[in-house]
Amino acid sequence: MPRMYYKEALRRAQKEFRACTSRGEYPYLPVLDDFVPRDRLNRGVDLGVLPIPLEFVVGTCTGVRTNAFARNFMPMLDEDSEFASKWQALCQAHVEEGIRDPIKVYEFMNRYYVQEGNKRVSVLKFFGGDVVSASVVQILPERNDTRESQLYYELLDFRGLSRITYLEFSKPGSYAQLQQLMGKGPKEPWSEDERRDFSAAYYAFRQAYEEHGGARLASTVGDAMLAVIQVYGYHALHSKTPSEVSRLVSRVWEEIVLQQEPHPIDVKLAPEEKKPGLLTKMLSVGERDTMRVAFIHDKTPTESGWTNSHEQGRLYAQYVFGDAIQTTPYFNAMESDPYAVIQQAIADGNTVIFTTSPRLLPASLRAAVECPKVTILNCSLNKSHRYIRTYYARMYEAKFIIGAIAGSLAGIDNVGYLCDYPIYGQIAGINAFALGVQMVNPRTKVYLEWSAVGGEEAAIRRLTDRNIRLISSRDLTRKGDRSWTSFGLSLVSEGDRVILAAPVWQWGVYYEAMLRHIQNKSFQTEYEESGKALNYYWGMSAGVVALHCTEKVPPSTQKLAELLENSIRADLYYPFRGKLYAQGGKVLDGDLTPEQITGMDWLAENIVGSIPDYEELNETGKATVDMVGVDAASKEKRGGP
Repeated sequence: MPRMYYKEALRRAQKEFRACTSRGEYPYLPVLDDFVPRDRLNRGVDLGVLPIPLEFVVGTCTGVRTNAFARNFMPMLDEDSEFASKWQALCQAHVEEGIRDPIKVYEFMNRYYVQEGNKRVSVLKFFGGDVVSASVVQILPERNDTRESQLYYELLDFRGLSRITYLEFSKPGSYAQLQQLMGKGPKEPWSEDERRDFSAAYYAFRQAYEEHGGARLASTVGDAMLAVIQVYGYHALHSKTPSEVSRLVSRVWEEIVLQQEPHPIDVKLAPEEKKPGLLTKMLSVGERDTMRVAFIHDKTPTESGWTNSHEQGRLYAQYVFGDAIQTTPYFNAMESDPYAVIQQAIADGNTVIFTTSPRLLPASLRAAVECPKVTILNCSLNKSHRYIRTYYARMYEAKFIIGAIAGSLAGIDNVGYLCDYPIYGQIAGINAFALGVQMVNPRTKVYLEWSAVGGEEAAIRRLTDRNIRLISSRDLTRKGDRSWTSFGLSLVSEGDRVILAAPVWQWGVYYEAMLRHIQNKSFQTEYEESGKALNYYWGMSAGVVALHCTEKVPPSTQKLAELLENSIRADLYYPFRGKLYAQGGKVLDGDLTPEQITGMDWLAENIVGSIPDYEELNETGKATVDMVGVDAASKEKRGGP
């Protein structure tokens, strides 16, 4: 029998050898000595004996035995060789009593290279083993700003908390997301029961994932598992039968496939221009089915300027469409179960749902998976989910112009900028404002403060205590708010605040264009043809962002603002064009892509201030950052560098 096993193992080795050769890849085992100097191996850290995943054992320490194995660790030498006899004897021992002696390995970048025990690894891999006991010496790579280094050190932080060695992600921030989704604090260790339960859930999920063809994907099992947990929560995988897990995997397969995309987001910068067809023109309003549209908010218009602006957008859309649509608002969704609120909206007959806060994203995603015939869009930015679409406005265009206004009025003084949360979109607005200031007044600095750190009034005091009088603050007011406190670009003096200019969110225009897009077939075609997560990121050219200047702005400065607005609206000017300089001496050369803008986590060189750590934020700030926070704001939360 061992001889038959060796014949089969040799056949697998030859098949792997041919496959690697045809792809132009090295067909034998990688050798650690080839890319890690011997002196670094001698400085390794002894981790003791650990169970390690066999799938991460990929090579050998030296080149002595590398040609004896194909790249998949199957034996390559002739059946009559001494090597084959030893392999067969080890195979017999494994069948009768199991392989118990630990192998010796070096670990480098979460991959293991065998110093002693190559044949034991080969036999265990032949029989489909999951783990092997190993004496591990860890070789720490240089810590730098590369994606690989960031991922590896995030893995080490996570491994220190969970003591899990088999889980791997391909995207930075994923380990922190899992820690959070498991309901654990950023630095909270796992218990033995939690490790055992998670291991059972992981291997059950991996089986279902591979049965659906997951081995052909470029993403990891961890990436796919995290995608499912983001939709349904960890409880959906915990203590579930294989058939239940398999059904979950089937339900969110498109979300899983999306994880392998290096650039999973397809950013749409403007509405698609599509003229009504003849049939559309001939149909009267009364002959069409009335579209029922829900707008679900996390707060009320009286307590939130953000909610109020979206509510005004809903009313505008209802007015424009008349009887062709029926809109219904649902307020304070976060006061109860947001998923239940969305389900109620669906039960009420709504086939299109706009959820207007990033905090509603998890519930929106789950509802979209469960109810694929309902169109659900969430107002957020830079999120890679296949089953829902996100929408946001390029407010940085207006912020750039306001920055130019502030710079032209500042003279020799500095200016201030007050932001709420360090989330995607907001960082672009801060940097655009700073670039606008710099364009007309290169020596002026922009002092940055955060209202989510200590409150809005305290943040403004921190600016005025520095004798800063020109302050760009929040863009929206609550319904019925007549105080105009901290609104737009203001000139702040003792007991008085004069509004100079403010960006305008034209949500009504946005919702009108989006609903017309949904009415025609191109909306579904766009989804099918893209294969990615669709993010709508419209701006001044689409009419969804505008600028308002008061009469307090001098005529010459108003002319500058009008020139910039008209240029941006006509796509003749672009705030993030050419060479850009960030804090710390970082240089970005060339026009930034939409993906680079939406993913910004750096600040321009003329900004004095920083992106706050997670623990500095108030509770609403933390909840928002949990959903759509930039990486820099999440570092403290991750326990990372």
